[in-house]
Amino acid sequence: MRHPSVIHTPRQSDFPELASVWEDSVRATHDFLPDSYIAILKTLLLDQYLNAVMLICTKDARQRITGFAGIAGGKVEMLFIGPQHRGQGLGKQLLTHAIEHFHADRLDVNEQNEQALSFYLKLGFEVYGRSERDGMGQPYPLLHMRLGSQI
Repeated sequence: MRHPSVIHTPRQSDFPELASVWEDSVRATHDFLPDSYIAILKTLLLDQYLNAVMLICTKDARQRITGFAGIAGGKVEMLFIGPQHRGQGLGKQLLTHAIEHFHADRLDVNEQNEQALSFYLKLGFEVYGRSERDGMGQPYPLLHMRLGSQI
């Protein structure tokens, strides 16, 4: 078992590295999204989304970002782990930090991202709603989740 890494607050100068982690993670887990849509989302991530949330991240021993989360208004708006760092507890660590320090008890997940859905269910989140389309109005259904009462 690895020791938990320290949670860091990334700076704006880290945004290109965050976008790289985001893209690698999306390509590993969102095989239902076309490349053209990933490119649009990456531009929006860099130009708008990262600035709209409170960011936290994990780093490896060489100070490279391994995963990150973005929180706004009690909701985890994004949680991405670099594919080579999955299974090390980083997602759980970031999610726990978001819950404990930012009272983030809600999130949305792509219905087709079964790995993420399983992860959130395992950590005590429950589905309470569904949208046919994502935040951009595209036909990628979202499941709305909130932290269950058992945690």
